[in-house]
Amino acid sequence: MLYRVEGIVIRSMDYGEGNKIITLCTEGNGKIGVLVRGAKKVKSRHAAITQPFTLGEFAFYRPNHGLGTLNSGEIIESHFSLREDLFLAAYASYACELLDRTLQDEEVGSFWYTQLKACLESLASKKDPEVVIALYEMKILQAAGYGPVISNCVSCGRTADTYKISPRLGGSLCPSCGHHDPAAQKVSAGTYKLLHYFERMDMRRLGNVEVKDETTAELKRIMRDFMDMQLGLKLKSRSFLDQLDKYEI
Repeated sequence: MLYRVEGIVIRSMDYGEGNKIITLCTEGNGKIGVLVRGAKKVKSRHAAITQPFTLGEFAFYRPNHGLGTLNSGEIIESHFSLREDLFLAAYASYACELLDRTLQDEEVGSFWYTQLKACLESLASKKDPEVVIALYEMKILQAAGYGPVISNCVSCGRTADTYKISPRLGGSLCPSCGHHDPAAQKVSAGTYKLLHYFERMDMRRLGNVEVKDETTAELKRIMRDFMDMQLGLKLKSRSFLDQLDKYEI
């Protein structure tokens, strides 16, 4: 059967002497693997469309299940700027790998696709990558069913003037419920405000936000704790980002 879909290349790997297998995140068909014959050859007309982060229209033949075979492809947005910059490539790779590891094969949902598309567009437009990724992580957690509860107490449900954040319990704790997690963390007003906004914000609505360095660092730490506690994924791209931070490259 011939399929024609709009998708984003979230993974590309060599296969055999001259071929590649790409993994697409699509809006209506979930995550799909497609064989691209001859993509590694110098004169291949399909080489460009197999590059990571590429948004394109893909036509491929596929049996009822299994790997498809590309028939034709047209680039909508190459996102070349993401691949030529080491830092942006690292963040974009993390966004793609996180979705790849979280989204199950054939799991259909436009939310996954639209949030990744908006994330890559935000990175390409030079918005603060740490803020972009923190919001994206919040959306991934929500889509996976582990969205943090920020605007009210995750234990009793009440609203309060101050909270601690408990990644282990999955959200905010009011003063009366703080004893449920002694490891719950105090955060600055700026960080809590961002978390509160992120709980309700769609990636597509993110503007150019100026955030203090200390707030960005705290936001990054809190979201990292949420990701580790709720998903527990070991990602190569995350390790590479950590190395960039460690050596201040």
